[in-house]
Amino acid sequence: MTTPQFKEFRRAYGFDEVAIVPGDITLNPDQANIDFKIESFTFSIPIMAAAMDAVTDVSFARLFGKLGGLAVLNLDGVQARYNNPQEILAEIARSPDDEVTSLLQKVYSQPIKENLIGERIQSTKEAGVICAVSTAPASAKHFAPMAAEAGADIFVVQSTVTTAQHTSKSYRGLIFEELRRSTPMPIIVGNCVSYSACLELMRTGISGVLVGVGPGAACTTRQVIGVGVPQVTAVMDCAAARDSYQRESGRYVPIIADGGMRNGGDLCKAFASGADAVMLGSILAQAEEAPGHGYHWGMSHPHATLPRGTRIRVGTTGTLEQILFGPTSTTDGSQNLVGSLRTALGVCGAVNIQQMQRAEMVIAPAITTEGKSWQLSQP
Repeated sequence: MTTPQFKEFRRAYGFDEVAIVPGDITLNPDQANIDFKIESFTFSIPIMAAAMDAVTDVSFARLFGKLGGLAVLNLDGVQARYNNPQEILAEIARSPDDEVTSLLQKVYSQPIKENLIGERIQSTKEAGVICAVSTAPASAKHFAPMAAEAGADIFVVQSTVTTAQHTSKSYRGLIFEELRRSTPMPIIVGNCVSYSACLELMRTGISGVLVGVGPGAACTTRQVIGVGVPQVTAVMDCAAARDSYQRESGRYVPIIADGGMRNGGDLCKAFASGADAVMLGSILAQAEEAPGHGYHWGMSHPHATLPRGTRIRVGTTGTLEQILFGPTSTTDGSQNLVGSLRTALGVCGAVNIQQMQRAEMVIAPAITTEGKSWQLSQP
């Protein structure tokens, strides 16, 4: 009699289920080094603004860069499809909930105007900031030379799930080793959530990996196709791949936690889980300078046949500088994100992000509710 083979499950954790344990020593927060590096580029804050049309346009990218971070411009979005994207963004914000998906499908069906790619990059570079642009794998080989010629500094290849090995009916698909050799700038690739996929991506020679499938506030991938891994576990697994790859090659490839962070606490847990940086969307869409007019929508929302996103109202809560650095009068952790991170490093006694990655964490399913009955009972 043969023994039946059962599929085995392992437990995975999201931000609400874990907590960071304070260190045995503490540190003044202003003494913590939170620099983030991608090859030869160094950023004073380890935060990237998502390549989403409600978050990043040229003016936002310029401002974000001056504040020390890196904003990524979406070459598949409205900025490269319309001469006056502000009108389109305002129309999306005004659209009724029951009509917005069909509107987005129509808006994103318009062809990309290749001349706008160079114009948007050059306009960003005029501010003296580092320019990063993003595209889907299908367009990467075509757009990368254009982006390089226009002066882009960092190239991001991003899809719902990206692997080093992809099978398709096309004669020759995207091969990251070849893209890396032909593209004279760092290449960040995403998204992935597993040790093996992350390790294989790093072995292609890329410069960074985006981690996260489906955790974003405007993403519905997990509901539509059932795919994803809670973000704490995903980051830990990919951090293990990064460390294995460093031992194997001597090269350090940073990982960026992409999505699922609603406040400073989540951001700090991402770093304690092993992230080198984070990519934020919905939090930054709340900035006065964000182009989404208080709304945010997923990158796969406009898909022609299988939308995997939704438009959400995030509101406008303050300036980008307030969200990143304060001062803040809110108590929910949605502003002064850099202050939250510095404070967390301080109470953990971590002098830099690498030490924060080694902070002890515990499984804590009651961490957001313990002793909070009065808070939870009030509107």
